Amino acid sequence: MSIEIIPLGAGKEVGRSCILVKMAGRTVMFDCGVHMGYDDERRYPYFSYLGNTTDYTPLIDVVLITHFHLDHCGALPYFTEMKGYNGPVIMSAPTRAIIPLMLDDFRKVCVEHKGETNFYTQEQIKECISKVRTIELHQTLTIGDINIRAYYAGHVLGAVMYYVECRGHSVVYTGDYNVVGDRHLRSAWIERLDPHVVISESTYATKFRELKMRREKVFLKKVMQTIDRGGKVLIPVFALGRAQELCILLDTYWQRAQLECAVHFAGTLTEKANQLYKTFINWCNENVQRVFLSRNMFDFQHITQFDRGTIKTKDPMVLIATPGMLHGGLSLAVFKEWCEDSRNTIIIPGYCVPGTVGHTLLKGADVVHIDGKEYDVRCEIQTISFSAHSDHRGILQVLRWVHPDNVVLVHGEEERMRGLSLEVQNSLSVPCYYPGNQEKLVIHCDVLTKLNIEYPLLNAHKQQYHQNFVSELFGEGKSGEISGFVYQDWIQESTLLFGCEINASIDEVREKIAGEVLDMVKIEEQTKGMLMITWESEKDALVASHFTCFEKSS
Repeated sequence: MSIEIIPLGAGKEVGRSCILVKMAGRTVMFDCGVHMGYDDERRYPYFSYLGNTTDYTPLIDVVLITHFHLDHCGALPYFTEMKGYNGPVIMSAPTRAIIPLMLDDFRKVCVEHKGETNFYTQEQIKECISKVRTIELHQTLTIGDINIRAYYAGHVLGAVMYYVECRGHSVVYTGDYNVVGDRHLRSAWIERLDPHVVISESTYATKFRELKMRREKVFLKKVMQTIDRGGKVLIPVFALGRAQELCILLDTYWQRAQLECAVHFAGTLTEKANQLYKTFINWCNENVQRVFLSRNMFDFQHITQFDRGTIKTKDPMVLIATPGMLHGGLSLAVFKEWCEDSRNTIIIPGYCVPGTVGHTLLKGADVVHIDGKEYDVRCEIQTISFSAHSDHRGILQVLRWVHPDNVVLVHGEEERMRGLSLEVQNSLSVPCYYPGNQEKLVIHCDVLTKLNIEYPLLNAHKQQYHQNFVSELFGEGKSGEISGFVYQDWIQESTLLFGCEINASIDEVREKIAGEVLDMVKIEEQTKGMLMITWESEKDALVASHFTCFEKSS
């Protein structure tokens, strides 16, 4: 038995997350994103790996979207409406509500501002979203024989991790996650699942982030230093997630310090996003929910809508603008106006992929070229990480808890992935891989085939079953009894005690049972005439064995 994993994107890179997983004759696609560093067809995942066809529906059983960031969902309308996939698409309710806003905003930037032609339309976005089915946290959703469960990822509003099981094969796909709660979201949570494979993001594979309180202190200090020297602060963010986190921080600080300097957020998208936070307040942390009883924390008292006519104003201000990587939109337009004034500061709070202006600035460039024009970077560039990705410690914490047999790293830079891979293998003693795009990884695994025979049914007929089993295996006239079933965590043990000498050898017993259950049970001869047969199971069900299939008449 094996599980195949093929990154169509996010293999040794950050961007266009799209991971194919093939197991038990089924194919699951995790995420369907775009690469923000490209302005052409290269932005999309390598769908050509699936073949040159206009109908991908027979090739993919289900698409699972973890959250609304474009590098995880931006190619979804392209795949469903332009590439011909018409199968199930699953995501959380907040993600389904937010994605149309993100996709349409992205479309406007690419089509209306940059003039691209081979792009999905507003109507195609609507058609795509109409096909989406939502999943609740901890709900098990079944698509054919594929069982899907979602867990809270803590990355952005509505972000989930997925546990997928099919015919005994099991995979956890984390998407992006954060094990440290922030001012508006809880930390990630998932059960100890013991899957065959965990596919984990590795954005900050080898980085250790500062404590949240220290980051906030450094951030506020830098903002105030810029204002005091008469400068302006530009904070490029994506419309949801860090935007709300930083708005809460600034609004709270402005209230306590009674400051008068203008703080703005830009764009109707952020305003709509704040309304969505109110709608899905149950996804926020306890503090936000508690405050919500008296006032809405997202009704900011000291932050107002930005007027583009004030870009050239000489007065100090703080502006939170999209997008986060300075690859287009208002944040890039403001950067071009403000970057040559040494009094100003650009604070970059998140990860920027190669190919974006944000990434160029983080590399220390003194000059940037945008649309054929050269800009001198005289303003101060600061990176203060408010990224909602887990760092090195957080990734290891999740992997250690989930307890997989194998780890696959995606959504990271190759050199850092290599370092984390060695750490995983040394500290967790499990194989760790980081395949590139279109590189097929085959992981062999032991699989238990579940029959889901309820315990009461087995208990009521166990003596009849046992006699039939003994007669079939050892001949008529033999007898014995079952000692019962013992629950030990997630293991059930059944001991067969025979009141006569067993003529068959232990190897013959193994061969008889293994021929029916694919070697999925452990058989040990405890003493002469006593066999211990052990198999894994859920607490209300038995697993994969011919000798549990005795009830044929019911």
